[in-house]
Amino acid sequence: GRGWRRRGGAPSVAERLRRGFGYELPRFSSSPRSAQEMKHMENVSSLLQGGGPAEYQRPDPKSEREAVAAPGEQPWEMIMDKKHFKLWRRPIEGTHLYQYRVFGSYTDVTPRQFFNVQLDTEYRKKWDSLVIKLDVIERDLATGSEVIHWVTHFPYPMYSRDYVYVRRYSVDKENNLMVLVSRAVEHPSVPEDPEYVRVRTYESQMVIRPHKTFDENGFDYLLTYSDNPQTVFPRYCVSWMVSSG
Repeated sequence: GRGWRRRGGAPSVAERLRRGFGYELPRFSSSPRSAQEMKHMENVSSLLQGGGPAEYQRPDPKSEREAVAAPGEQPWEMIMDKKHFKLWRRPIEGTHLYQYRVFGSYTDVTPRQFFNVQLDTEYRKKWDSLVIKLDVIERDLATGSEVIHWVTHFPYPMYSRDYVYVRRYSVDKENNLMVLVSRAVEHPSVPEDPEYVRVRTYESQMVIRPHKTFDENGFDYLLTYSDNPQTVFPRYCVSWMVSSG
């Protein structure tokens, strides 16, 4: 079997994932990756400081590359540059896929409001017209882990895609950060459906840094993600195609 049941009671989500999928769920308080993401956020945030929208000037490419990529990392290519929104990509070695990095900033929303919107699956069903299905399959209150099944529209004539992923989140008061990490998994209660294309490669990490506190307006966020929706169009292009009709 799949190692999902045992005599004496069912194991927790965290234990099942460790045993069934061979990896530990992300930890946040001492995660080197989270610390690295925070450094990236500080670097990229500095590019956006110093004046209102009329005064914004794009930094020189060398400074930009150094801010986005850690020393020794593969460089990022910018593909969208706005005052409070930037988008980069870089190829994933050995594949035809890209990893994406999004940096954004808001001044009229609190970090906690934004964070809660990311977590609230029921609310997303109301505002995201691309959602076909979005359900929490299983929760582990002890670890904060959740297994999510998400089905999303893709433009005709492509099939809709579905994702099964585990996510964990943390509010790090000591470092004044919020972190949300997701990764594709398998779950026996969500077999593949012939109506959808199952996306098996998906990783995402979002770091939110308040300008002041979690409950005062203003924050920056840094989203790093990759997936393989099995289409030649990256997800942000697909979303644009759908929203544009």
